[in-house]
Amino acid sequence: MKAIETTATINEVGEFILDKSFGGYKPQQVRVILLFAEDDEVDPDETPTEVVVEGIRQGLHEALTGKTIPLSKMWEGIDVE
Repeated sequence: MKAIETTATINEVGEFILDKSFGGYKPQQVRVILLFAEDDEVDPDETPTEVVVEGIRQGLHEALTGKTIPLSKMWEGIDVE
């Protein structure tokens, strides 16, 4: 059995619409597992909006004030094996 993960939206009549098409598969019955976030549940993989906005502000400020480094120098001093 092959597993594919995607997202979907549940419409007003309770049907779910996949966000991605899965062409190339023969018509067949599939097993579906739906994972619902609780109203008060926080997704541990999602960065809080405030953190994202602050990062954008900081990056824009650094770019506007010239506090940047050339891309060619970004990896200097980092040992990658």
